[in-house]
Amino acid sequence: MAESEQDAAIDRALGPGVTLFETADSYGGGKMESRLGARLPSDRVVVATKIGTDHQATLPRKRFDKAFLKESAKRSRERLKRKIDVLLLHNPSSEAIVRGEATEALGQLVEEGVARAWGVSVATPTAATAAMIREAPVLEIPHNCFHTTELFMVQELVKDKKTAIMARSVLAYGLLCGGWPVSKEFPPDDHRSERWLGDELKRRIMQLNALRPSVLGNITSLRAVALRYVLANERISCAVVGPRRTQQLLELVRDVGKDPTYMSAEQVETLEMRIRNVGVRT
Repeated sequence: MAESEQDAAIDRALGPGVTLFETADSYGGGKMESRLGARLPSDRVVVATKIGTDHQATLPRKRFDKAFLKESAKRSRERLKRKIDVLLLHNPSSEAIVRGEATEALGQLVEEGVARAWGVSVATPTAATAAMIREAPVLEIPHNCFHTTELFMVQELVKDKKTAIMARSVLAYGLLCGGWPVSKEFPPDDHRSERWLGDELKRRIMQLNALRPSVLGNITSLRAVALRYVLANERISCAVVGPRRTQQLLELVRDVGKDPTYMSAEQVETLEMRIRNVGVRT
């Protein structure tokens, strides 16, 4: 995406009331942090960024030692031109979380005033559970109507805590938008080409039929169904949607709607039943 389009999307997001921007020091080698730092107001928005990838190594690798994390956080703060609102570990293993050095480092960064809050962005149920055991105040997990494993694993742990849950991959990398033909193919350098092998993508596209009866009234698309399903869950604090263009941003905001209930409990239950009936194991 062209830099001018990135700037336009950032600027336009402020109009409809987007209040959280999520990024990482590895996105464009820190360039996205710099763009946000140059364009976002100092108030009215929350910025979450992720650290824990060493791009100075011969091959990029994960690093969660205290010295590296502290230096990374300070560089991110300089690029963002603000105290970091939410500082997240970027996809650590459960072992890295359990060791405690990384979470301790982020806690110290909060005490030192580099960040307001810390948390962990995870990719697996075991890492999500480990983060909750370490009492992470913020947890970012993959979550959508076809994938609820991480939230299911931690929901009992968060019940009595004030843990903020950030949901990512809420549209399953575009699958839940419902715009792909069953013949859809991805280029080899697209991570989705390895995510759905063989006939798996075709099967997933056919399973979208479970969402179609939910397109009713002010829920006008499959994408709206997917977004509202996530936001209707009271344990989800926010959804990270990742628009690539200004027009896409406006469509996502429209699909979310203005009703804070998003979907009724009955609508959610009926949708989940239909999803199970088409063979989706969430």
